[in-house]
Amino acid sequence: MTDLQERVRALRLVAFDFDGVFTDNAIYVAEDGMEIVRCSRGDGFGLRRLERLGIEMIVLSTEENLVVGARCRKLKIPCVQGLQDKLEKLEQIISEKGIGFEQTAFVGNDINDLPCLRAVGLPIIVADAHPDVVVAAFWQTSRGGGNGAVREICDEIANILEQG
Repeated sequence: MTDLQERVRALRLVAFDFDGVFTDNAIYVAEDGMEIVRCSRGDGFGLRRLERLGIEMIVLSTEENLVVGARCRKLKIPCVQGLQDKLEKLEQIISEKGIGFEQTAFVGNDINDLPCLRAVGLPIIVADAHPDVVVAAFWQTSRGGGNGAVREICDEIANILEQG
């Protein structure tokens, strides 16, 4: 059994950053200030696989944006926005669930994700993550944020769990 398989089998929660993970980290701004982001449609199928396997998921975002809430509602995944300290919120969540950091994965892409990446049992970054977070990752996806990285993560975790 590989170290990745061991870490995945321990998982009870996967926490995701939003911008740069569910999105390609680009933002389109209309003249009225409305923001539009690009996401991958396939993410929802991956999230449903994890849900069926009993893995809980949450999005933790520094940004406070209607787009984040709308996408998370569509994907049926809880989200907490406007966080100054994602690690503090993640600690609270895992405490309420009665699990530990070793049973938690965090998916990030930038330096504000470092505290969570360093704390969890399975730190994951997307292919196009900022170079400063690479050292904190156990696993780096082959796909970039907004380009199937979330689906890649969900599918790999599900494949390992389904193997028994």
